[in-house]
Amino acid sequence: MTSNPSPLPVRIARPTQPRFTWHHFAMRFSSTPRGARLARHLAGERLDAWGVPYGSDAHDALTLIVAELSANAVSHGLVPGRDFHLRLSAEDATVRVEVTDTRGERLPVPNDSSADDQEGGRGLLLVAALADDWGWFPRTAGPGKTVWASLDIRPV
Repeated sequence: MTSNPSPLPVRIARPTQPRFTWHHFAMRFSSTPRGARLARHLAGERLDAWGVPYGSDAHDALTLIVAELSANAVSHGLVPGRDFHLRLSAEDATVRVEVTDTRGERLPVPNDSSADDQEGGRGLLLVAALADDWGWFPRTAGPGKTVWASLDIRPV
C-alpha cells in the first residue's frame, strides 16, 4: 500500500486587474453625513471584493466619486425623512456609480468658480475630472434625480 503525499498548499493570489464580468450593489442610506460616510465605506469594500484592490488608482477614484455624489445627495438633495440610494454596477472593466436623491428641482451643475476663499462647491468638478463620463437623469419613480459617473478601470 502506498500513501499519497499530502497535497501542496494552495495559494490564492489576488488579481492585479479586475476579473469581473458583471456585479451589482445597491443600498439605501440615511440622508446624513453618517449615511454618506457609510456609503463610501461600503462601496470601497465592495470594489475590493470585486477585484479593484484598496490603494489602487481606480479604487481611490471610485471611492472619491461615491463620497462626492453621496455628500451632494445629503447636502443638496436632502428632503427631510427621505433616504438616498447608492447603486454600483460593474460590467467588463467599467464601473458605474449612481446616487439617487428625492429632490428633483436642484440639478447638478459643476461650480467652475475659481474663488480661493470658497469652502465648497467643487465636488462635481472632482467627479468630472476623475470619471470618464458623468451626468444625471430624472428619477423614474417619484420626484428626484439620479447623478451617475462611470470609469473604465482597464490598465492603460
